[in-house]
Amino acid sequence: MKPVRKAVFPVAGLGTRFLPATKAMPKEMLPVVDKPLIQYAVEEAAAAGIRQMIFITGRHKRSIEDHFDRAPELEAELAAKGKGELLEIVKNISPETDAFIYIRQPEPLGLGHAVLCAEPAVGDEPFAVILADDLIDAVQPAMGQLMQARDARGGGNVLAVEDVPREETSRYGIVSAQAIDDRTSRVTHIVEKPQPADAPSTLAVLGRYVLEPGIFDHLRTIPRGSGGEIQLTDAIAQMLAGGETYAYRYAGQRFDCGSKQGFLDATVHYARKAGYKV
Repeated sequence: MKPVRKAVFPVAGLGTRFLPATKAMPKEMLPVVDKPLIQYAVEEAAAAGIRQMIFITGRHKRSIEDHFDRAPELEAELAAKGKGELLEIVKNISPETDAFIYIRQPEPLGLGHAVLCAEPAVGDEPFAVILADDLIDAVQPAMGQLMQARDARGGGNVLAVEDVPREETSRYGIVSAQAIDDRTSRVTHIVEKPQPADAPSTLAVLGRYVLEPGIFDHLRTIPRGSGGEIQLTDAIAQMLAGGETYAYRYAGQRFDCGSKQGFLDATVHYARKAGYKV
């Protein structure tokens, strides 16, 4: 069984919910206290042992590349002024990994298409997908938990899940699953954004996936689904017949930073953790 060494970060979205702030700034660069969302995601991947970071980008996303690049002039300025603490913060923005890879998504055709764009860099290895919108505060990195769950099952796809209010099922991929233990279930059915009356359960897939490379074969051939986009959920649904797709109830607190309320909640939470009076 090959280990998970690569993570894909789909960051090509327009972030329209946060206009006008995102007119010139990528949504993933919005700061929660003093750190952008995408940095939390990369740090989670690195803490889980992932060595290659693959970003699927779009127009106006250059600042993400710049953020993880070295800044010699800034480092020299901080060193000259004796600001050692700030210098270390700047140097440690990019974790010690093997590679940062940037791939342009030519048009916005959905999450499934963004993942498919990563195939040349992923190859025939299992890989992680992390959506920066879902910020998860956990003692053990959420992605690390999913990777351990995959190891325990001897491979397969692993999806991070949690229960959501039934009235919110139309915002998520929803699964039906058969319990294996208190956190792991075998997925038997998955559907993208069902209306509450049609949802098979309230168990929602969140922004963390561990996927086998066979997913690419399905992403290349599935028809466009919800919203006229290539849906990752639809490709996963085609893989269920193999019986090796699992739902994992991770331990941690999630903040939906794709919404203004969730972003505000995350900012307050992390500010309090840092000792600020909020």
